[in-house]
Amino acid sequence: MRWALPQQIRHNHAGFEALTQLHAQAKDLFLEDIEIDMGSTTWLDADMCAVFGAILYSLGDNLNTVDLVNIRPDVANVLSESGFLSHYGRAEIPDSRGTKISYQRFDYTDDRFFSGYIETELMRRSEMPEMSKGLLKRFRESIFEIFSNAVLHSNTTMGIFSCGQYFPRQNKLDFTVADLGVGIRQNVGEYLGREISAIQAIVWATEGNNTTKGGPVPGGLGLKLLGEFIDLNGGCLQIASDAGYWRRSNKGSSSIPLGHPFPGTVVNIEVNTADTHSYILSSEWDVDDIF
Repeated sequence: MRWALPQQIRHNHAGFEALTQLHAQAKDLFLEDIEIDMGSTTWLDADMCAVFGAILYSLGDNLNTVDLVNIRPDVANVLSESGFLSHYGRAEIPDSRGTKISYQRFDYTDDRFFSGYIETELMRRSEMPEMSKGLLKRFRESIFEIFSNAVLHSNTTMGIFSCGQYFPRQNKLDFTVADLGVGIRQNVGEYLGREISAIQAIVWATEGNNTTKGGPVPGGLGLKLLGEFIDLNGGCLQIASDAGYWRRSNKGSSSIPLGHPFPGTVVNIEVNTADTHSYILSSEWDVDDIF
């Protein structure tokens, strides 16, 4: 099979549509040679390597051989600097501009490695807005909860994928986490005991303190806090799962169906790095500081 990647793959609805179309066409192949022709591709957001890599890994899990061909030099540089192409026979090259959050695949048992990765590659970046110690801790926990949800809810055996990129000229920092699990629709539908659409399930998962976790383990707050932070920061939060795509920006949300389902769940957070505000949890306020 030979499949041509579109001209651009960006972290938006069109980018998800393109990659899920690839998965739909190739997901039933077994012991085949699959060539992904990137000759027409002039741009691929580095953080979308998490989504692209997850789909390619799922194809390889069917014992297919996956080869990326005709990669333009400038695109190859971006993908090599992020470490993505080292998984497909090319050497990793230094990130000359220091703008990449490296592409990684984690097993579901790699929680400590993921935690260290978040700390060193995301939270310590100088481009992140200033946060109090309490908020920084809670923000870190919210990102880690995405990993935990992938482990607890997705039942994935193929791992969790992540990647990110800082865009200095556009004043934004994008970070994406993807898993190859059962997806939000199935989890929420089973929890509620009724059929539910992919978009309805994503909306439910992002509202209030909703969670499908059982027992005394708290959950459901990670996406809520990220959404609240994004509202204040002027960034964006995106989720794709099954046949649903959801986006929160400008203190509002929108959703669009996907023509082909993503075989798991993707969470993308885009931070506005031009934001000069300092952030603190309301529980950290000291009344004496007000006067």
